Amino acid sequence: MTIYKAPVEDMSFLLNHVLGMDEISRLPGYEEATPDMVAAILTEAARFFDEVVAPTNMIADREGLKLEGNQVITPPSLDGVYQQMVDAGWQSLAGDPQYGGQGMPQLLSFVVDEMCQSANLSFSLCPLLTKGVITALSRYGSEQQKIEIIPKLMSGQWSGTMNLTEPQAGSDLAAITTKAVPNGDHYLISGQKIYITWGEHDYSENIIHLVLARTPDAPEGVKGISLFVVPKVLEGQGESARNRNDVYCIGLEEKLGIHASPTCTMSYGENGGAVGYLVGKENEGLSYMFAMMNHARQSVGLQGVAIAERAYQQAVDYARERVQGDVPGKSRVTIINHPDVRRMLMTMRALTEGGRALAYSSMAHEDLSEKAENEQQSAYHQRRVDLLTPLVKGWCTDVGLEVASLGIQVHGGMGFIEETGAAQHMRDARILPIYEGTNGIQSLDLVGRKILRDKGMAATELVVEWSEILTEVEAAGEEMAPIARALKAGITDCSTAVKALFKAAVDDWAAAEAGAYNALMLMGTTAAGALLAKSALAAVKLNEAGQGNKDFNDAKIITANFFAQYVMARNSGYVAAVQAGPENVMALAEEAF
Repeated sequence: MTIYKAPVEDMSFLLNHVLGMDEISRLPGYEEATPDMVAAILTEAARFFDEVVAPTNMIADREGLKLEGNQVITPPSLDGVYQQMVDAGWQSLAGDPQYGGQGMPQLLSFVVDEMCQSANLSFSLCPLLTKGVITALSRYGSEQQKIEIIPKLMSGQWSGTMNLTEPQAGSDLAAITTKAVPNGDHYLISGQKIYITWGEHDYSENIIHLVLARTPDAPEGVKGISLFVVPKVLEGQGESARNRNDVYCIGLEEKLGIHASPTCTMSYGENGGAVGYLVGKENEGLSYMFAMMNHARQSVGLQGVAIAERAYQQAVDYARERVQGDVPGKSRVTIINHPDVRRMLMTMRALTEGGRALAYSSMAHEDLSEKAENEQQSAYHQRRVDLLTPLVKGWCTDVGLEVASLGIQVHGGMGFIEETGAAQHMRDARILPIYEGTNGIQSLDLVGRKILRDKGMAATELVVEWSEILTEVEAAGEEMAPIARALKAGITDCSTAVKALFKAAVDDWAAAEAGAYNALMLMGTTAAGALLAKSALAAVKLNEAGQGNKDFNDAKIITANFFAQYVMARNSGYVAAVQAGPENVMALAEEAF
């Protein structure tokens, strides 16, 4: 098994030479994010997650979880790790200083999040969801809720979850039945929620559940959903007044992967009702929850990158050590000398670096949107965040699963054996295209909400940016010619696909939905390719100036060329599938399946 080492050089290169960290650090409130400070934070984060968290990954997976009564027993190998993490300040890095946060850019915190996710994906889900609760309450909570809850979430003293899914209501939240009955200054919550990640544990003093429920007179469907804060522990005027709320874990799911992350069935109100407090207004809960969900979707996309990075590192190490076969002029070589193994490793590397650039770019626009000097700039960057979110979640998680699968293939039969650890990466990665909205839902969101609804405005802005990159690449010489050809074709294919979807959607409701997934993969591949092209341009300029690590810069150029020739070649298939329309998708009679 390979111990993870955070790819700090690649992370720093993206921040400093591709995504404009210098511009972000000049935004109001981010002035302390100087180059020296950013470098120090990344170095220290890498040390912590490499040395403290990463070694627990395989051990915690094997130890698993137990439920004793209503208490979740977490893996012994993780004992004390959560407290070390919050004590070191990693939970509060991008937090608002007025609530005890450190006020660093969200992009910088996102980079650290990747380290945590690579180190132990199961463990990383606990702080991830807590940050989502902070996001939702920061935007929609009352002043009292912000003051009383957010500082304790930010410090790690408390943690958080989101409770959406019910046994009869998966992605269709219109079907939820959990009740919220007014009772004085609070509500009494009753019902059951399933698939609640880190819904019960003893790492934090309290757990703040954000729960979707219906009040007695609520309208049907999604318009009748409200959002409530339901604490695990209720607090009175002093320590002696603390008492347990009527919310309990009554079951743990046995899962394919993420074995060290408790996926709980939560019961509310078995003993009269769980005390809950309304967030914002009644019947506005779904829109509030989307603040948390959109944050989570970007983070899940990043998880695809994180698991890909760890699978790639392990595959490279194995390929360097495993002796098998001959090549011309050499006998008994390590398998990294075989072209097909190189093809797999280069695919893993290119997809991982493309996914990282795509995910980070979304969070860079998040920072620019929140700190923009005027509403016009803020709106521009927010449109980009909205457009990129389904791409990050959908494309990055699908390629993360592909990379994990290739990691097993590089290992051969040993990859299928649990003792190497390669299989765990694929088991863990398999949930990523499913949760926080399946990738099918992400593709429908991309096409329906993010492209068709604004008549392609945000998509056109993105294409303009790609075209500017293309102009630079075309002027960069023969070394960049394969990248230029692929990016030019990708831009054309994306425009063709969007036009086809617009045209078909007028006459056939199924057209956009049938083509949506291929449109997502087409746009995600092109977006990642454009950012790798930008990375290659930066590497060329650094080499010309005699700056940086030449071997690293050369590898950037080679990887971008590989992505252009081997990965972006998939685009022709994606655009053809979009153009094919829904006829053969829907042609087979239901009873014929």
